[in-house]
Amino acid sequence: MTRIPARNSPQPHERPQLETRDLELVLALARAGTTSRAAAHLHVTQSAISRALANTEDRLGAPLFDRGARGLTPTAAGARLIAGAPAVLEHLRALEREVVAPEAPVTRLRLVSECYTAYRWVPSAMAHLRRWAPGLVVDVVVEHTHDPVAALVRGEIDIALLTTATLPRVTNDEVPLLERPLLTDEVVFIVAADHPLARAKALDVAHLSAYPLITSAAPPEEARWFARSVFGRRRPKLEFIRLPLTEGIMDAARAGMGIAVVSEWMASGYVGAGGLVVKRLAAGPLLRPWRIAYHRGCAAAADQLREVLASARPGPIGPPPPRRRGDG
Repeated sequence: MTRIPARNSPQPHERPQLETRDLELVLALARAGTTSRAAAHLHVTQSAISRALANTEDRLGAPLFDRGARGLTPTAAGARLIAGAPAVLEHLRALEREVVAPEAPVTRLRLVSECYTAYRWVPSAMAHLRRWAPGLVVDVVVEHTHDPVAALVRGEIDIALLTTATLPRVTNDEVPLLERPLLTDEVVFIVAADHPLARAKALDVAHLSAYPLITSAAPPEEARWFARSVFGRRRPKLEFIRLPLTEGIMDAARAGMGIAVVSEWMASGYVGAGGLVVKRLAAGPLLRPWRIAYHRGCAAAADQLREVLASARPGPIGPPPPRRRGDG
């Protein structure tokens, strides 16, 4: 039997020699074993099957079946084509379904964070969200930063990232709000490299009481959380320097004006520039839990957003802090 000469391998830019009907023909022949049974299955004549197979082999430049008295036996080239054809056909069918499917509706959510430090990494998370869930669009509504729970209750926002604020207690579904744990960050203390505390291994209550604390204008709930977490029931007289911008807080610390109190996320971009030293509490890391609160009606979208935010948060600065006894 004269074999068909093999052609050179096709270049990536060349048009494929095979069509879907060729793949379906080869699969039908492989299942049937003979041209006559394949013709009966495809409702065509045996001569039409033979001509179609010969045409396919000619375009490929390789025989796909050996013809014998007992029927057709796939060649090595035919076996490879039979193995790969189902996936190609299924991929094409899936592409056709995707093309004609109705466009998914866009879900738009309004988000605010109780603590402004989240705005350092939330934009990066939103960029990841657009790739991961293109049908979900999140608008950051910064004007509600100072009172996110009230805005959530009034329906002016859909999702709030909370640190210390609490949701209202309800006994019915008048305010159907839900919340879930999100992540944890650490509040750290920054001093100038030549500050008297720069050589201290860790800071204690006496250190924090001896120098001004440089902070932003934190909401009352967060200020109470800080005092309770650091000083417990003891409330020493403290001196505060409150500045609106992180740059100002860090510059004041670099100038030796006091101890900057910031999230590790905010500190990381400034400490690396030099002139500043990171300190932690001697009692253990000051960990601040974050929660995501949302309306019940957008629970599915909130779960998607929660996963993206948890994976996009910045890493800690310096070595991992030791865990307090009893931390989960």
